[in-house]
Amino acid sequence: MIGVTKRAGRAQSQTFNGAADAAASRETADRKHVDAARAAAEPPFDGTQGTEGIALAGQRQKASDGSDKGEYSFSTCWNIRRHTTGSGMIDEIRSLGFRRVELNYNVTPELLSTIEPMIDKGEIGVSSVHNTFPFIADSDYGTDSVLLGFDDEEKRQRAVELLVQSADYAHRYGAAAVVVHPGEIPFEYNIDHELKKIHAEYGRHSAEYQALWSEMLERRERLAPHYIQRIERSLEEACEQIAAKGWKVSLGIETRSRCYQLPTLREASSIIERLKGASVGLWYDFGHATMMERMGLYDTLEDMDAVRGKIAGVHIHETVGLSDHYCPYIHSGDLSYFDRFLPIIAEAPVKVYELKAVCKPEEIELSHTMLLEKLSAARL
Repeated sequence: MIGVTKRAGRAQSQTFNGAADAAASRETADRKHVDAARAAAEPPFDGTQGTEGIALAGQRQKASDGSDKGEYSFSTCWNIRRHTTGSGMIDEIRSLGFRRVELNYNVTPELLSTIEPMIDKGEIGVSSVHNTFPFIADSDYGTDSVLLGFDDEEKRQRAVELLVQSADYAHRYGAAAVVVHPGEIPFEYNIDHELKKIHAEYGRHSAEYQALWSEMLERRERLAPHYIQRIERSLEEACEQIAAKGWKVSLGIETRSRCYQLPTLREASSIIERLKGASVGLWYDFGHATMMERMGLYDTLEDMDAVRGKIAGVHIHETVGLSDHYCPYIHSGDLSYFDRFLPIIAEAPVKVYELKAVCKPEEIELSHTMLLEKLSAARL
């Protein structure tokens, strides 16, 4: 029997559950965002557009829940906020046809208490876990922090310790990888949030946006080498500990959703090359990469070649405007943009859908069907 870590107490549960109401409000707003995007499409999106000859309108009627998703995995971020038991959460994902899951960073020891028996019995497989795992109620070690790049040595060592802990869980569950948000450039405020507001109101090429973007980029480019050096040291230490224990677990450093966060595609490529021999690869999050492209941080097509052959895994989702975690091809109504990621999906050893709660089962099914058809047509 796999043992559950009992360190998270009542305070963690209260912190986790306290976000549920806000999450429900976000889900409602997300659905309104999708509906508005579809209504604004020109011509009105009925699923039949595109030269590929994919008649989405007809497929939408034929799509059924639960077709076997094979090697594809599914993140628990989709439904974690609407379940009080881990087994219920996993059963809902299984009903979509997924044999394996990625356990995300909001999974608590309480939820694990009913998930682990399912893993033991072979009822569900685990493709990956998302650092920091399981959930820890400390923002210093959350998903949006300096984390592996801390200058404070005690904090950096703690971040390494928690990453190795995540790898321990991955090893015990038979997972191939740990998804890692390695770090960021510290700012006094969330400059990414301000930039996205200006982007939405005035556009990327406006004087207002360009002025603040230049400010962000100057600080990012000036400080990135220092924080990347700290991150590399932390990754190397974690990999040494993981290798010493004989665990066959990769660390996937993820492309990020905020412009001041690390790494870009080229930064990831350089980190992996400098850590050659260590079990570190890129976790290519397509939605995040698209957001950064639209903000102006990098060009996904131009930079993609730099990371070929260095992929540890992928997060599959698409972006509508600067909002991500939607079903590829479905919510944007764009039947071609996401095709650029098909070669990376084919190459990735771990393929995970990372979708938000607003995505409906029939949309997930249809999106997956389209993805498979496009991969087949491209002979990938």
